Amino acid sequence: VQLQASGGGLVQAGGSLRLSCAASGSIISTYDMGWYRQAPGKQRDFVARSTSTGNTNYADSVKGRFTISRDNAKRVVYLQMDSLAPEDTAVYYCRMYRGLGYWGQGTLVTVSS
Repeated sequence: VQLQASGGGLVQAGGSLRLSCAASGSIISTYDMGWYRQAPGKQRDFVARSTSTGNTNYADSVKGRFTISRDNAKRVVYLQMDSLAPEDTAVYYCRMYRGLGYWGQGTLVTVSS
């Protein structure tokens, strides 16, 4: 299983970005999928999760600003990020909750003030 994250970049505070995570070697429809982030010098933190049954949950810090969604047919998970703030700056990783878990390689999001 490979997860390829993309869509990161540099954006001004208040702007938006959409991250994508494409899975190969596995379907995603029967697995929960999630996004995590790791800021410089900090631990990797949970951001959002999309369950195989259609539910979603979010870290308090991103509720109301970020939206996770999925296209099972395309095997892609998205993270729409709006109202970005400098504290959202991090490397964002996607995760497949399968077995011990699979991680993508990360995509860097930098939010300038």
